[in-house]
Amino acid sequence: MKLYRSFTALAAINHLFGGIGRSLRGCGRRYMAKAVKFSVNNQGVHPMSSIQSQFLDLTDHHARYDAIDPQSALKGSAEGKVIFIAGGSRGIGQATAMAFAEAGAKAVYLTARSAEALEATQTMVRKAYPNTQCAFSVCDVTHAAQVAAAIEDCATKFGGIDVADANAGYLGPWGKIGESDPKGWWRNWEVNVQGSYHVIRFALPHLIDSAKRLANEGRSGGHLILLSSIGAQFVMPGASDYQTAKHAINRLCEFVQSDHDEDGIKCFAIHPGGVATELGHNMPEHMHEYLVDDPDLAASFAVWLCSGGADWAKGRYLSANWDVEELAAMKAEILQNDLLVNRLRARS
Repeated sequence: MKLYRSFTALAAINHLFGGIGRSLRGCGRRYMAKAVKFSVNNQGVHPMSSIQSQFLDLTDHHARYDAIDPQSALKGSAEGKVIFIAGGSRGIGQATAMAFAEAGAKAVYLTARSAEALEATQTMVRKAYPNTQCAFSVCDVTHAAQVAAAIEDCATKFGGIDVADANAGYLGPWGKIGESDPKGWWRNWEVNVQGSYHVIRFALPHLIDSAKRLANEGRSGGHLILLSSIGAQFVMPGASDYQTAKHAINRLCEFVQSDHDEDGIKCFAIHPGGVATELGHNMPEHMHEYLVDDPDLAASFAVWLCSGGADWAKGRYLSANWDVEELAAMKAEILQNDLLVNRLRARS
């Protein structure tokens, strides 16, 4: 099946990586229906036949807007908080550090594998927001001891951790499973799943303390953000390593919430939008035109998630592209029908 060759299929991919305009409203919905109709394999199965029911019909955003602006609606929302960001040296992680500092964070702590890139981000934060402390350590999230040491260093330096963002990610070249490199295929799981698990495992004790402490102050704490992808909901030829790993992230988010809801933890698995990062450009070249979202969109969305405004949606998959006011208006429906979680579709 040549999924990418037709205009209608490209319209579906348009939504997959953030889209252009309001991709599931109006004509975007019609294009999606056409993609389903014409994307048929030789067994007569529609590989994308369930995707229309997996996304909310909300206005799409591709850059920061008022409701998630750390300078206006979210001004001061991170005051006094310590933010730990794995994969914080460039792209979305760097933008997230800046956004939390902008929202008044007490400190941001960054990890990545490049000391030079970390120093550059630290300089940016300190120069733009001198009231926010910034520290970093070189860390490979696939090594448990390194992650544990970085988290303890952050907590020791700044007195705790209120937000942990497992932003480190990996995306290798796409290819069929039968032609894939075993080490490269598994690398996706090592970074995206094992790396996220390490951040979760070692940050949780500090996040639990944060949730309890801030609850006593009438505030919301103990927030955990996992980097997922809209690709977690698709079966795209050649993307088995990345998309299965991101699908696992969504379920891992649910398990975190199941295990630690009573501890006050609020965990979210987020699609950051289609961002033209180094990782994003590892997708096939013909898909690069759909990388249209500003990294500040996901960063500002993360600040909103950790402000307490989305605590009701904990344990779920959320997209940074979705309008948060329209999302909040769907709260009752989402909770009543247990939406935005991974479930097997079966006939009753």
